[in-house]
Amino acid sequence: MQDLLVTLIQSDIYWHKVDANLAAFEEKIWSAEKSDLIILPEMFNTGFSVEAKPLAERINGKTFKWLRQMAEQSGATITGSFLVIEGTQYFNRLFCMDPDGDYSFYDKRHLFRMTYEDRFFTPGKQSIVHQVKGWKINPLICYDLRFPVWSRNTYDQDKDTFLYDLLIYVANWPAARVGAWDVLLKARSIENMCYTIGLNRIGVDGAGIEYNGHSNVIDSKGTAYENLREDGFIKRYVLSAEDLLAYRKKFPSHMDFDSFEIKV
Repeated sequence: MQDLLVTLIQSDIYWHKVDANLAAFEEKIWSAEKSDLIILPEMFNTGFSVEAKPLAERINGKTFKWLRQMAEQSGATITGSFLVIEGTQYFNRLFCMDPDGDYSFYDKRHLFRMTYEDRFFTPGKQSIVHQVKGWKINPLICYDLRFPVWSRNTYDQDKDTFLYDLLIYVANWPAARVGAWDVLLKARSIENMCYTIGLNRIGVDGAGIEYNGHSNVIDSKGTAYENLREDGFIKRYVLSAEDLLAYRKKFPSHMDFDSFEIKV
């Protein structure tokens, strides 16, 4: 593992305006420092919406092609979610798009029933691990943050390997509940012996919901890099492989992880 350069883009999102959002995020990506990984919010091309039928795109549609182009041109892996249709099913799908065009995707497992997301979308059935510069990354989406079993790290003592090193949550997490966001991001880092990144949006969406950001990078000891910023920002952070590995060696709580099985 080498140090990982990660750029967070905390931004407002134009409501249901795909072209405007892609143009805005393209400009932001070009203004960012050279990075290994660039993180965009949940449903970055529309804002959080359950209007699946008019907004969902098929694979190789406009947003997918844009994501591939941005990854290739920036030289960074780019991740964020948007609405996807497959057959008759709709998904809140996160992509990890590499500069060479290879990608993996994750479908949001925990659908936010309080806004009826569960009525319109199909839940994912498995998480993924995507590798960037030797870092194993587990990307998840918003409401998943409240369910620690789904993100639980594992450790193979025979191979001396963790399932992942970096946990990511892309989100449209409302300001009304941002206190839970701040606390749970730290908890996920501490319990999983990993870095955790939460990337949230700002602004007010078309449903009148207010978002105030608080995007952050948390190290394995639960220390936050940012001071709960509520403005739009584009900032690169250095994730230290040496610090992570040294802490895991100094405080090996992973040797006492419980074994478990998730049934979906």
